[in-house]
Amino acid sequence: MPKTPDLGAIINFAYLSGQPHMPIETKKKIELEQRKLAAIMFTDMVGYSALSQRDDKLALELLEEHRELLREIFPSFNGTEIKTMGDGFLVEFNSALEAAQCAIEIQRTLAKRNADAPTGRQIQVRIGIHIGDVLHRGGDVYGDGVNIASRIEPLAGAGGICVSMDVERQIRNALETRFEKLAPTELKNISVAMDLFRIVLPWEKRAAVVARSETASRPTPRRFLATAVALLLLLMIGVGWWWSDRPRRTPTSPAASSAVHAADQKSIAVLPFVDLSQARDQEYFCDGISEEILDALAKVEDLRVVARTSSFSFKGKNADVSEIGRKLNVENVLEGSLRREGNRIRITAQLVSTANGSHLWSETYERELQGVFAVQDEITRAIVDALKVKLAVVPPARAPQNTEAYDLYLQGRYFSNKSTEEALRKALGLFQRALDKDPALGRAWTGIANVWNWLADAYVKPLEAYPAERSAALKAISLDKQDAEAHCYLGDTKRVLDWDFAGDEAELKRALQLDPNSAFAHFILALLRFSQCDVEEGFVQIREAEKLDPLSPGISDFAAFFYVQSGRLDDAIREGQRTLELDPNYVYPPLDSSLATAYREKGDYAQAIALYLKAQEATRLPSSGLAITYARMGRQPEARHILNELVEKAQIQYVAADRIAAIYVALGQNEDAFRWLERAAADRNANLHSIGFERDFLPLRGDPRFADLLQRIGVDPVKALARQKDP
Repeated sequence: MPKTPDLGAIINFAYLSGQPHMPIETKKKIELEQRKLAAIMFTDMVGYSALSQRDDKLALELLEEHRELLREIFPSFNGTEIKTMGDGFLVEFNSALEAAQCAIEIQRTLAKRNADAPTGRQIQVRIGIHIGDVLHRGGDVYGDGVNIASRIEPLAGAGGICVSMDVERQIRNALETRFEKLAPTELKNISVAMDLFRIVLPWEKRAAVVARSETASRPTPRRFLATAVALLLLLMIGVGWWWSDRPRRTPTSPAASSAVHAADQKSIAVLPFVDLSQARDQEYFCDGISEEILDALAKVEDLRVVARTSSFSFKGKNADVSEIGRKLNVENVLEGSLRREGNRIRITAQLVSTANGSHLWSETYERELQGVFAVQDEITRAIVDALKVKLAVVPPARAPQNTEAYDLYLQGRYFSNKSTEEALRKALGLFQRALDKDPALGRAWTGIANVWNWLADAYVKPLEAYPAERSAALKAISLDKQDAEAHCYLGDTKRVLDWDFAGDEAELKRALQLDPNSAFAHFILALLRFSQCDVEEGFVQIREAEKLDPLSPGISDFAAFFYVQSGRLDDAIREGQRTLELDPNYVYPPLDSSLATAYREKGDYAQAIALYLKAQEATRLPSSGLAITYARMGRQPEARHILNELVEKAQIQYVAADRIAAIYVALGQNEDAFRWLERAAADRNANLHSIGFERDFLPLRGDPRFADLLQRIGVDPVKALARQKDP
């Protein structure tokens, strides 16, 4: 297949050839897009956000002065200002040398200015420079050159300049200055490792010489003591820093530390909008709009967005934003209200700092219903501008063409979040009605896939639910290849229906590329890793899911389950207790209470039985965990009674066969256990893969049939059996 010609090459050829009669469509495209090699500079005014919270008038005054100073310098080095981003600039240069010279002049000008300014009126700027391929589109620039420069800038430090190795290589023999190589630092979302350098500015060198000459007198005992105390304090701080940051990569420089802190500040929770409609009957619409904005923000680079489950846990509670910030570990909250009268809507939204409750941005929109999609996009872009983060270049999702279909879709989404069988089936009907009115509404297919994912194993046979989930996910992706959630559902069906772990992983990685804030993708990836008996990586993924959705009882319960199976019983109990704090009545129908199982494995049968009985009452299904507990206690008749109830129910409704097999293992009836495990495999039970690391099945590990079964369902038997240990 011939390669697609590069647009930049077409432009150059057309003009250099003197072809004045270029087709109109080509000219329009050229006006919109142009690819080139350029040096990109990012600047950022240090401490502006904190100053604006203390004294917004002074902050604005210094911001304007800073802008005037820098804008006078850019043209002298052929710099083109692309845009401002809050208190920073994005500037393009034709060469790395011009960019570096401009950066040095900026820092020289500010250093002279600050020399005569009081401490409270200092202007400090960080600058990052990279040279690379960029794409001009619609008055903005995109590409690796921009992305890498934006990652480098926070590492420069106040009054500093940080450059990539590509820039350093081009300017090291052209500038009368020296470079310091920074300690290795991982740049977020930049897969290619690169060396980074700090430009040592001439006045920095002189200041260091003066400082040394002033302190080069004869050492005294007092100075030795002061030095020793300082070193001890630094050692204590270093150890504390290392310990608190385990097991993450420890920053290797103050600049790296500040970058990590800055990244943590760019976080947000989207609360459900409040229904102010006269009839108060638009709760589903308010929830839907909030979720749509949340989904859009989740795709923004460098912005941590808390998942719906956690954000919506504050619904109707009128919680203080500082409390929300503390519980969700976010610096910002988006809240708002919606009033709908017929086809007319009024949306008010405000971005609030959780640190002090100040409003960073607010706006009111009045539109016809068909304009609601544009409002969501405007709100997303306003938040991106306010928080100074980069909006990823993703083709916009198709705006709903039929307002009635979109309304039905939002109703379906509302009911699908309730998770009861009745609500889920109602959601299916609403999604289908939406598609009847607008067959190209891809997100309705994603909603259908979500519903079948919830129905599977809990209420519906896997071989009925998972094929329907797969079909819906494929249709959603065919309409929108950028649908991260649909890729998650497709991957999940590959693991369950095909025992295709590689296919599942490929879909999940694609989902995380599209939506790095997807707690669901990290959660499903955790299930995959544990299925592969890669316990360490499984915990990495489940912790990431918890970070993105910290108040989700479902994720917490599964984390407790994984702790149990890994033999970390104290951790399992702590996590299980946290699940109860989040939702005292939480239970996932196919499984028992993970906290109860932790108590059972710990030998605390009384607490285990109490929790199993509570779960049994909620699910109205005999508890396999309770039967196993009775068997462990020697109460065989009670264990067999529960077993017989489950076997009878399995004849008239779906019951997870692996749960029945686990009871037979506890009773020492391995032949019956294998019979039910084979049935679980035939049913395509989604939880079957857990037998590779689940403690309930340890007694089977010496039987060749167990290794054979693991092999057939895609689990590496050697890896699985190596991880299994006696309880």
